[in-house]
Amino acid sequence: MLTLLAIVFLAWLVFGYFGYGRWIAKQFRLDDERTTPANIVNDGQDFVPISPFYLFGQHFSAIAAAGPIAGPIIACIAFGWLPCLVWIAIGVVLIGAVHDFSALTSSVRHGARSIAEITRERLGGGAGRAMMAFIWLALVYVIVAFTDITAGTFVSGDEALLGETGFDPGGAVAFASIAYLLLSIILGLVERYLKPPLWLATMIFVPATFGVAYLGTKFSTVFAFGHRSWGLIILTYCIAASIVPVWLLLQPRGYLGGFVLYSAIFVGIIGIFFGGYTIQQPAFKSWDVGGMTGMLFPFLFVTIACGACSGFHGLVCSGTTSKQLDKESHARPIGYGAMLAEGFVAFMALVVVMIAGNDMLFGPDGKAFAAGKIYGNGIGEFLSLIIGRENLPFAITFGAMAFSTFVFDTLDVGMRLGRYLVQELIGVGGWVGALVGTLATVAIPFFLIFYAKPGSWIEFWTLFGASNQLLAALTLLSITAWLYKARKRIAFTLLPMLFVLAITLWALASLVVGNFQASTGLDIKMVNGIASLILIVLAIFLVVTAFFKLRGEYKARTGAEVESLA
Repeated sequence: MLTLLAIVFLAWLVFGYFGYGRWIAKQFRLDDERTTPANIVNDGQDFVPISPFYLFGQHFSAIAAAGPIAGPIIACIAFGWLPCLVWIAIGVVLIGAVHDFSALTSSVRHGARSIAEITRERLGGGAGRAMMAFIWLALVYVIVAFTDITAGTFVSGDEALLGETGFDPGGAVAFASIAYLLLSIILGLVERYLKPPLWLATMIFVPATFGVAYLGTKFSTVFAFGHRSWGLIILTYCIAASIVPVWLLLQPRGYLGGFVLYSAIFVGIIGIFFGGYTIQQPAFKSWDVGGMTGMLFPFLFVTIACGACSGFHGLVCSGTTSKQLDKESHARPIGYGAMLAEGFVAFMALVVVMIAGNDMLFGPDGKAFAAGKIYGNGIGEFLSLIIGRENLPFAITFGAMAFSTFVFDTLDVGMRLGRYLVQELIGVGGWVGALVGTLATVAIPFFLIFYAKPGSWIEFWTLFGASNQLLAALTLLSITAWLYKARKRIAFTLLPMLFVLAITLWALASLVVGNFQASTGLDIKMVNGIASLILIVLAIFLVVTAFFKLRGEYKARTGAEVESLA
């Protein structure tokens, strides 16, 4: 049953790429004779044309972080695996990949400008500023959600196992993750000052990356902090990561993290197709499992988040990838194809829950483990098929460390983008602007993490998922405005935009009501409720602005020359 599901899912992704993806490419009229911004500017820094093979790897590593792993795990535990599988399959082909492909193409056609800049050009200055504010608040909750969920992974030790063997799974992951970050810094320094050949650095540091997972099993009790302490430590790391030069941490960590990502995918494929596992979890649980976020509609969709559609991807497409695209025809394999690959990562995360017994998903108190721990257990189980069950502690540590490396990818990029947005909004550059932007972006996460109770990550995650997918809807809104003005087909962006817009506004409205009703003052629920309300107001402003802008253009363009896509 499991292997058959995997084959059908892969066949659907292949159809999506060669069928629907090819049709969408025709709508954009991709033309390799049109020079891309990477070749026009080609400054050797930000604008550098590279081969599609390398650009795919870089882009995929940037978008395939922890989102498509945590979301499906959380949703599967809540609602069952069948509705999750259906939404991932439909969403990734018809919405998520369309969003990424369209965001990348529109950015290339607009000189590799960002989605906020495209919004400003198409809908006006006010809409551009509203989009920037929306993106910033969404990034704040990216940081909050991933910080809290990772903190839970670092403290999720098994006291019985610790007493018997002296091995603490949570402490092992914490040690391995910290050692991995230190290793990245060392690689950055070596590359900067010693300048060894890349193959030599790879031969040394990639095996060392896997070695730190083994060291984690031997020094699992070195770092023993509580949930809140780990959260604050991770946020302090975010501050440093946002300010230090990219060559010191972000670039070498991203390079090593790519090997971890592809290794985890390889291990997952082995487990799914050759592990002989059976499905143990129910296909469907309930339309309403209780609580503020317990309704399948709309919360299934925003909980799965990046596993089916992600507005964060639009930031990557328009922020870095569009500046490196060598030819327009490369936009389909990189924009559409990479999102399909992420859909398979989401499917792997779903399988981790589907084959697990309840003892691998829930603690003695009946509460679900953090997604990072569940993923680590699953990948560890798959890896033990290769290296033997006697090495299960190392395998589990590697799996959970892999999850944390994906989180650091997201935190690094999220903090930097948040800092850039604040600097642009206030018009202050240099180190002063960098410091102000960083502190402004991290202020709300510090408040929420400090006062959060263990397990609050589910509330943060739902708000993150809703804001992230609403950002995707607003990105599609800007792209639809561009296509409409050029008199091109708009249904393939308009219909997904309307669906995602309706679902996310419904979810955010429910969060506003639920949080305000549960709030007892200036607490976490009050802050979450206010944030949800602000996101709704900004989204409605953008939608209304787009409506009147397009209506005015429609009336004014009668008899006028139609703008071409160029």
